[in-house]
Amino acid sequence: METKPKIIVTGGAGFIGSHTVVELLAAGYTPVIIDDFSNSKEWIIDRLCILTHSSIMYYNVDCKNYETMHEIFMGLGDISGIIHFAAYKSVSESVEFPIKYYDNNIGSLATMIRLAKDFNIPKFVFSSSCTVYGQAEQLPVTELTPMQKAESPYGYTKQVGEQLILDALQQGAVILRYFNPIGAHSSGLIGELPNGKPENLVPYITQTAIGKRAQLLVYGNDYNTPDGTCLRDYIHVVDLAKAHVKSLQYLDKNKDTNTFNVGTGRGNSVLEMVKTFEAISQLKLNYKIVNRRSGDIEQIYADTTKANIILNWKAEYGIKEALIDAWNWELNLQELKLSA
Repeated sequence: METKPKIIVTGGAGFIGSHTVVELLAAGYTPVIIDDFSNSKEWIIDRLCILTHSSIMYYNVDCKNYETMHEIFMGLGDISGIIHFAAYKSVSESVEFPIKYYDNNIGSLATMIRLAKDFNIPKFVFSSSCTVYGQAEQLPVTELTPMQKAESPYGYTKQVGEQLILDALQQGAVILRYFNPIGAHSSGLIGELPNGKPENLVPYITQTAIGKRAQLLVYGNDYNTPDGTCLRDYIHVVDLAKAHVKSLQYLDKNKDTNTFNVGTGRGNSVLEMVKTFEAISQLKLNYKIVNRRSGDIEQIYADTTKANIILNWKAEYGIKEALIDAWNWELNLQELKLSA
């Protein structure tokens, strides 16, 4: 009987990680989740088992802990790849707590690279971010767009992370530069679970719509964009998850290290997202324009030609589908009274 390739998924109970676990199982891999549940919930594992009709192996461990991780890897035997999601991700929080971000985001990656080398694991996929570009001079950004000074400690940890991979893993790595992941699984079983007040736009929208938040704050309407609000490339989390499977398949045939933008190639403003949500939910959102937020860039969206051609990957969903799925997820959380 042929064994399915084992893939370590750090942060596998998180927003993007959990959706990637679903896609890995569908593609014939055996994901092994490493998560300390500092930014996720353990009941997500149960949801994943129900959704995939599978038993899922997981360890409640901080992946910065080299000794414990080494023991886990020893026990697992042959490991085919690592997908490293485990990182703090709030731009504004990173401005307030930079040491926390440097310690976790760079420290965890250094540990995982060390383990990859110790155990001769041939494939490594890293979660980077479009924040590495800063405020680019030309749009859309390609993978050759020069990195600008990072606008936040979070963005800088991603720049350093990419350089660490290039220095330490000369082959067998894919760096995925995410744009703005939104949405949820269409089943309504898994989705985004922000800790406390949401930092990302879409959970802020859905929590305001359902009454968890009194008001949606829109940070700035004086940017040089069509309606004055920030412009982003919003990608459905399921599309993003599938890009990780395509990256592993790419590394089956290519032993180099390569970087790809993962977005839709389209920019949507904050107010466009608000109006689209109001249309699909038939609800009026209580929102207020406030001052700009530290660390935010004006606008960014991707040129995804490289990923389309080389990874044979393309985003299939738009903001309407993503907002419908995010709203169904929020309604499901409310119905089951599950805590974020």
